[in-house]
Amino acid sequence: MNSADIAILCLPDDAAKEAAALVGGGAKTRLIDASTAFRTDPAWTYGFPELDKTQVSKIRSSIRVSNPGCYPQGLIALLRPLIVAGIMSRDYPVTYNAVSGYSGGGKKMIEAYEQAGGKAQVYAPYGLTLNHKHLPEMRVYAMLERDVIFQPAVGNYAQGMLGVVPVFSELLMKQTSAKDIHDCLASAYATAKFLDVAPYADMERAAEIDPQALNNTNRMRLHVFGNDKRGQVLLMAIYDNLGKGASGAAVQNLNLMIGADETLGVDLPKAA
Repeated sequence: MNSADIAILCLPDDAAKEAAALVGGGAKTRLIDASTAFRTDPAWTYGFPELDKTQVSKIRSSIRVSNPGCYPQGLIALLRPLIVAGIMSRDYPVTYNAVSGYSGGGKKMIEAYEQAGGKAQVYAPYGLTLNHKHLPEMRVYAMLERDVIFQPAVGNYAQGMLGVVPVFSELLMKQTSAKDIHDCLASAYATAKFLDVAPYADMERAAEIDPQALNNTNRMRLHVFGNDKRGQVLLMAIYDNLGKGASGAAVQNLNLMIGADETLGVDLPKAA
């Protein structure tokens, strides 16, 4: 590994720590780690290029990049701009409900679901001890002062992810409409290569509100729904847990680190 320019570690946490330690101090090898081992380690750069305006340059120059978790990316993308803009306070009591395809559970879960077929559980909540391993990552990069109440679930489909954050307008730092929140997010990601904010619209339901809508892409789409009379807003993120949530993000980070086009071999950028 010390002879490589870049190595991508796809290992359990303990094995990732062991592998990273094998890279000698004089080695030129740069690392991208896909585990949770280094996600909040200040010595590692968080590999979410859309985090803020400086993150792309940080990833380009970094020797140690921690690839983000699948679930945290949606939450961070939805909340961080609101906190930076002073719309949401850092101590806001955040609830995050999300569903992922069963591929996110690894080899054993994939085998179990594929063997069960139509008899597999359609919607399987988990993380019911409220101690999910992604909580520190969410708190740090969403700039929160308290842990999120996070309720993940597995659906009976292979891949695709949808996460929702409900917001009470009365708990925000200033009077803000759902459209204001939408505009804040749209401005934050106006130049992002792979992140879109859907047009603000009143709708009861729509075919594109589907966790599988962006499968086999490195894209993420954010939605904002609201009822200003009730003072309620729903923030939503849709993306592929295997794309933007995992391997797509890793290749995007690899491209940045080697000085290549950020979209190379990943996916087409969003439409102009």
